[in-house]
Amino acid sequence: MTIADDLARLEEIVRKLEAGDVELDTALALFEEGVTRLRAAKERLGTAELKVQEVIEEAGGDFRLADLDG
Repeated sequence: MTIADDLARLEEIVRKLEAGDVELDTALALFEEGVTRLRAAKERLGTAELKVQEVIEEAGGDFRLADLDG
């Protein structure tokens, strides 16, 4: 699973829950899955952030961000 997969599934879960036509047991299962996927995505983002920080530190901190639109 990728973070994109998790986010796509989260969007699907939200749409289903907002529709309001799911039974309580199904809604609870969807909510539980949503929380699990949200935690997984958050963990992946945290790991990616740490990796970016490591790369910057290995480059001696001589790193400057540039606007890709400019």
